[in-house]
Amino acid sequence: MNDDNLRKGPWQGQQPPDIAEFLKKLREGLPGAGIIGGLILVAFIALTCCYSIQAGEVGVVQRFGKFVRLATPGLNFKMPAGIESVIRVPDQYIATEEFGMRTVNPGVRTQYAPEKQFIDEALMLTGDLNCALVPWIVQYRISDPYKYVFKVRNRQLMLRDFSEAVMRQIVGDRSINEVITERLEIANEAKRLLQQSLDKADTGVQVVNLELKNTTVPETVQPSFNEVNQSVQEKEKMIYQAREAYNKIIPESSGEAERAIKDAEGYALERINRATGDANRFSFLLNEYIKAKDVTRRRLYLEAMGVVLPRLGSKYIIDPEQKSLLPFLNLNEKAGEKKP
Repeated sequence: MNDDNLRKGPWQGQQPPDIAEFLKKLREGLPGAGIIGGLILVAFIALTCCYSIQAGEVGVVQRFGKFVRLATPGLNFKMPAGIESVIRVPDQYIATEEFGMRTVNPGVRTQYAPEKQFIDEALMLTGDLNCALVPWIVQYRISDPYKYVFKVRNRQLMLRDFSEAVMRQIVGDRSINEVITERLEIANEAKRLLQQSLDKADTGVQVVNLELKNTTVPETVQPSFNEVNQSVQEKEKMIYQAREAYNKIIPESSGEAERAIKDAEGYALERINRATGDANRFSFLLNEYIKAKDVTRRRLYLEAMGVVLPRLGSKYIIDPEQKSLLPFLNLNEKAGEKKP
């Protein structure tokens, strides 16, 4: 192509055709324009009458804005656009709402946004007038698509308001120690009350799980709180030590007291039996003495002497009329001792 042809352009120096005239000629020369328009209309109606619902979803079908039915997953049919419309509701999807925290990057090591940005949501007043930071999450799903679409305007805001009101009510009825140590009980109670509130409002939402995260106290009161906890721990330690000493000393003392009682009972029983035996023996001797006084008296005398005399040791009886003693008798030596 030379320079002259480049300067003349694609029309080789002629005037370009008029667009309107060209379209007019095309319309006049195109046969079956009405048929093509009808086919286009039929295709439009067919495309708007067929729709599909994915697994885990349900379709809410409206006719001129009024609810008529629910569509199940799969291929479905409806009236053309403008008459019926479909709203797809993920009724199997588990959504999560976070309070006092926000997840930035979920994963094995989940990253959270700074808690200071959402401290107003987590800061609560306990029943014993202490401040506590109570972050928690609510997991929920759509249980009734009709109520979810038509009964509530701002569903997420209502869920957050209900959840926060319930949690503040429960925390306000408990002490700071209960809030920190009894998280599972508080979560179960909050889940129950939250579900009651949502059902009463016809939200069509079912609470799947409510979990309390790490509850603590604000940083400004953390030192004082630690001191209180330390004092409580020392108190508990002293109580345990006192109970240990009590459990050690009291059983020992009880054992000694029981042993002394048993010894006294044994001694008393022994004395009673001995006294009873002595009394019976005396009665027996009395009866014998009544029958034979001389014989009984003599026998008693001999028995007494048989008991007393062996205890007296060696005795020497000397005649008072004797003038002198035999020189071979040494009265100063004990019996059995040798002379020096």
